[in-house]
Amino acid sequence: MRKLFKFLKPYAGTVFLILCVLMVQAYCDLSLPSYTSDIVNIGIQQGGVDETIPEEISEEELNKLLLFVPSKDQEEVQNAYEVSKDRDYDYDGTVYRLKDEISGQEDKAQELSDILGKPMLLVSGFESDSDMTKQMEEKMQEQMQQQMQQTMPLQQGQAEMPVQISNDMTVFEMFSMMDAAQRDEMVSQMDEGLKDMPDTIVEQAATVYIRSVYENLGLDMDAIQNSYILSTGGKMLALAALGMLASILVGLMASRVAASVGRETREKVFHKVVGFSNNEFDTFSTASLITRSTNDIQQIQILTVMILRMVLYAPIIAAGGIWKVFNTNVDMSWIIGLAVGLIFAVVIILFLVVMPKFKIVQKMVDRLNLVSREILTGLQVIRAFNTEEHEEKRFDRANTDLTKLNLFVNRAMTFMMPVMMLIMNGISVLIVWNGAHSVNDGTMQVGDMMAFIQYTMQIIMAFLMICMISVMLPRAAVSAERVDEVLQSNTMILDPDQPEEIEDCRGEITFDHVSFRYPGAEEDVLEDLNFTAKPGQTTAIIGSTGCGKTTLVNLIPRFYDVTKGRILLDGHDIRNITQHKLRSELGYVPQKGILFSGDIASNILYGNPDGTEEEMEEAAQIAQATEFIKNKKKKYKSPISQGGSNVSGGQKQRLSIARAVAKHPKIYIFDDSFSALDYKTDVAVRNALNKKTKDSTVIIVAQRISTILHAEQIIVLDDGKIAGIGTHKELLKNCESYYQIASSQLSEKELENDMKEVG
Repeated sequence: MRKLFKFLKPYAGTVFLILCVLMVQAYCDLSLPSYTSDIVNIGIQQGGVDETIPEEISEEELNKLLLFVPSKDQEEVQNAYEVSKDRDYDYDGTVYRLKDEISGQEDKAQELSDILGKPMLLVSGFESDSDMTKQMEEKMQEQMQQQMQQTMPLQQGQAEMPVQISNDMTVFEMFSMMDAAQRDEMVSQMDEGLKDMPDTIVEQAATVYIRSVYENLGLDMDAIQNSYILSTGGKMLALAALGMLASILVGLMASRVAASVGRETREKVFHKVVGFSNNEFDTFSTASLITRSTNDIQQIQILTVMILRMVLYAPIIAAGGIWKVFNTNVDMSWIIGLAVGLIFAVVIILFLVVMPKFKIVQKMVDRLNLVSREILTGLQVIRAFNTEEHEEKRFDRANTDLTKLNLFVNRAMTFMMPVMMLIMNGISVLIVWNGAHSVNDGTMQVGDMMAFIQYTMQIIMAFLMICMISVMLPRAAVSAERVDEVLQSNTMILDPDQPEEIEDCRGEITFDHVSFRYPGAEEDVLEDLNFTAKPGQTTAIIGSTGCGKTTLVNLIPRFYDVTKGRILLDGHDIRNITQHKLRSELGYVPQKGILFSGDIASNILYGNPDGTEEEMEEAAQIAQATEFIKNKKKKYKSPISQGGSNVSGGQKQRLSIARAVAKHPKIYIFDDSFSALDYKTDVAVRNALNKKTKDSTVIIVAQRISTILHAEQIIVLDDGKIAGIGTHKELLKNCESYYQIASSQLSEKELENDMKEVG
């Protein structure tokens, strides 16, 4: 995971901006359920009345409320209202309105609501003749009867009979007959009886009371309800639109960041691979490097989008949802804990089953790429040896193994989603079951239950998103590890910190006691080589197969570095020269001709892209490629397929030679580059090259003696050591190894004539 975030580090600013936009999106998503609850609770059930205290009230109703307000709070209530003069009411009496300084300050409004909450409940109950208030009314009549017998004096001449309280007398009339102390005592007793009543019941009763107050004033309650629903719905639409815009913006920024991560990672991998020495290519196979540069980076790119869009969003929505839930109804919060626990249990089981498989998938992709590449590049050999059936089985085996593993992983992933949906639906049923009891008991409103369900689903979806990403994470983590392995690999061939400058390079190459062994090998491939290849001369290297000829010339461009000794260019150790400067002086023709997709012209001028048409044609003429080029319809614009598959081996070799000639290097290296040419073309190419390279250093690796007969210096290699140095005739006389090679290639007459000249 750390390596995955390492790729995001350069985009920290954009990631922070995405995080801010995600918070806006989360705010919008978390606000919608509360508005849904308000529409159900307030807009539908409460008729659009969302006040906890009446904003407007008649004098009659205010007096009723004051009867049930303790004496110490009555003055505060009276001071909170003033006579309304700004509005016409369908009511004949005096109307009071809440003062602006009260309605405008939430703390003062809440304080007033706490005072009037239970009085509004009582007034509403007494006016509606509910069972609870009837019992309270009967009890009050008995208490008042007893009090009045004790406190009211008998009239003169009247028998000792107590004053009777009429059963038709209302509670409000009874309360108005009491003095302040009696009322306070009665109100205190009522409060004691209502102390166990849930706050939601008090709030609902207050709303019913406020609605009845407004109806008595002749206010249009339908208009109030419609206005509330429309305004709340409009806010929901605005939040939904804002959330949609935030989501689109996050998607756009996340996609751009992920695409940039993919592009720059591929670029870094490419630059790293281009700088690899042959030793690194021995460590990473070509098929593996292709997989790492494509499939692995694609996995990182996909996960980057998921991280920015989901992984960052999920904790925000989960934390916000939990906070909202605890503000909605704490009694059912255990349901969320149960849901999250079940989700984590499912994911842990899947992890234990699937995690080990992810580490194998990418290796199988490497294997499939390797088999496919071998079959496609060796198709002619496969057909020639009639082994198509064997190769098909080999490919089918690699393909089937990868398919089976991917099917296993994907089936496990598809199993997860139905289980998660089962958990979500089960949790919804559990919430409705518990919520229905709470609604029935009066401790929760229907809208609150709906909001709770929505918040719970948001929390579960947040954890579900995290879990889904967690299932994807192992494969992407493996991919990140593989890509980082390439980026962090140590390249053995490095430029010096303070490179030496070569002015007016002559091209003299000197091997000074050079020895070389491949990394990890126990023996030297080349041992104690000493010779100098001078400008204006041809230095040929010949020897038996496997004696180290190609390895020798690969040391000059620093495809490998020497183990002992040093190689000098004009007296400068090539390790003290930048690779770019060194290779700019070389014209290298490999043993196997390599062409690039494009056309003939682009391949010839590959090392000299600013070269003129005349230089291109001259190089083609020296390489004896003019004849087959002119026979093509588009001449130098004729297309070349990938790898030069649409030209013959000899044509490919000649174009490779032309490419080196067109560069005008100081040093020419031909690594057995004439082997694919017939004898006539070989002679013509060498004669033309002699004129072109008369001032350059020419190093030729050859198998045929006819190619190097006229070389000024021939080096004979035998098992990595120099067996002889000299001209053709000198070596015939002094070098047994060379004589054996010559005797195997030259006719007896040619060999006899050469020996006579030597003798």
